[in-house]
Amino acid sequence: MATTADFKNGLYLKFNDKPCMIVWFQHVKPGKGPAFVKTKLRNLENGRILENTFTAGAKIETINVERRPYQFLYADEDGFNFMHEETYEQIHLPKDVVDNSDLMKEGQHVEMMFHVEEEKCLTCELPTYVELEVTYAEPAVKGNTASTSALKEVTLETGAKIMVPLFIQQGEKISVNTTDRSYGQRV
Repeated sequence: MATTADFKNGLYLKFNDKPCMIVWFQHVKPGKGPAFVKTKLRNLENGRILENTFTAGAKIETINVERRPYQFLYADEDGFNFMHEETYEQIHLPKDVVDNSDLMKEGQHVEMMFHVEEEKCLTCELPTYVELEVTYAEPAVKGNTASTSALKEVTLETGAKIMVPLFIQQGEKISVNTTDRSYGQRV
C-alpha cells in the first residue's frame, strides 16, 4: 500500500479495480480546507485518460507492471500471435488489445506491458516509428494543387492507408509514426 505522498509520473496503481498509470499529478494545499491531489490517470486496459482527485494521505494500491519484448509472428482470424524474444514462449492476443495493428508486419518487434501478479497482458505497443514499403500510390500531377504541403493517400505493404507528401512514389520505403499514423521520412 502507498499513499498520495508516493505519487510520481509513471506510477502504476489500481483505481476502481482497473490497472492505471499516473500521467500527471499536482498536490494542492488551499488556504482553507484539507489538502488534495489532482491526477490524470491512464487506464491501461483501454487507454482512456481519467481525471480524479484524491484527498491528501489517501491509501492507494500499487500494482507491479513489467515490460517485455515480443516479436509479431502472424495474424489469424482470432487475433495476433507473438513470441517472447528471450524465452521463445508464444502468446495469442485478441485484435482489440493491439493499437494500430494494421501498421504491424511479420517479424516486427513490439513491447508488451504485463500485470505481473495476474500474468495478464495489458497493452501491446509498437515502436514509435516503423519502416514500411509503399505498395500503391497515385502518381502526382505537377500543378494540380496551390498549396506546398499537399498530401495524397497511399497503401502500405501491411494494407494500411496513410497520407503522405505528393513526391512519394510506389516502391519507396518510408517511416511511419505509429502514435498518430503520420508520415515521417523516406528511408
